[in-house]
Amino acid sequence: MSGASHFSQSYGQARAKFLQAVEAAGLDAESHAHPLRGRDAELLAMDVVLEGAKGARSLLILSSACHGVEGYCGSGIQISLLHDAAWHDAVRASGAAVLYIHALNPYGFSWWRRTTQENVDLNRNFHDFSKPLPKNPRYDELAHLLVPTVWPPNADVNAGIAKFMTEHGQRGFQEAVSGGQYEHPEGLFFGGHNPTWSHVTLRHVLQEHGKRCADLAWIDLHTGLGPNGVAELICACRNDDTAALQRARSWWGKGVTSLADGTSVSAPLEGLMWQAAYQECPQARYTGMAMEYGTIPLLDVMQALRADQWLENHPEADAQIARAIKQQLRDAFYTDSDEWKQQVLVQAHDAARKALAGLAG
Repeated sequence: MSGASHFSQSYGQARAKFLQAVEAAGLDAESHAHPLRGRDAELLAMDVVLEGAKGARSLLILSSACHGVEGYCGSGIQISLLHDAAWHDAVRASGAAVLYIHALNPYGFSWWRRTTQENVDLNRNFHDFSKPLPKNPRYDELAHLLVPTVWPPNADVNAGIAKFMTEHGQRGFQEAVSGGQYEHPEGLFFGGHNPTWSHVTLRHVLQEHGKRCADLAWIDLHTGLGPNGVAELICACRNDDTAALQRARSWWGKGVTSLADGTSVSAPLEGLMWQAAYQECPQARYTGMAMEYGTIPLLDVMQALRADQWLENHPEADAQIARAIKQQLRDAFYTDSDEWKQQVLVQAHDAARKALAGLAG
């Protein structure tokens, strides 16, 4: 079976392949049904599979589709691992358990959106909503330009964006746009005003499966930043958890980057999902990493996100324009070539095995 065969062309196909791989591996799936239906009227679910002992001292989480449409990559990786006999041997030998979480955000996966059904970026949604939410005044300044009333943007909108980038640079633009914002529900990178369905369901999964382990590792699979097909390994730990950063670099290599020290291609972010690991599994020593696979240049990704948000805000748009925007969005987060898929798999299998070795050590 070729590596490319593990990847899919729709959420429904991806879920079917995942569940078939689970059955072939002799494992059982626990499905958390989503309240809405998918683009093809299919059932949506966060599917969770445990390989190994429920009371294992060490647990490795492998999760996909935090950002919906990015699940095309993450799902293929999970399915590939489930079909790999050598991987299963390595899991058994390590004594660790592995928790596969397929489609953290199944709605976005199915509908070719990065966000949840609430238009929320799940990786900006992990806050204590009883407290004041972060402010992002630079996003406020850009909001009307990022998602204008007419698409494609007119000359005045383009000039406004260009002026901001001249003043703040591409990095400043990236930080203002993608850092997270809580004032514009119909805008980009909206963190929400309440926990989303995906947020709540993930916490339940962590409570069910993460309360017994002494060591917890988490690899969360993403796409959309960096050189095509190359994975940036980003430490997913609290800024003050220097021990976790040191462990990540000892497990996966000195090239592991960090949002805390500015070495990551990602901008500093608010409301990150993996904070739930500290909160729901406080007994465990936690080591986390986000694998961020590159697709197309950053500004092209931003343009695709802007167009998709405009379309979400204008469902009356011409059908041909809508199809083009949705294809542009998927292409921004999924390079549908055999070469890209194989490159992705090689790096993912290596990272997963290193995580097992790190837990064993």
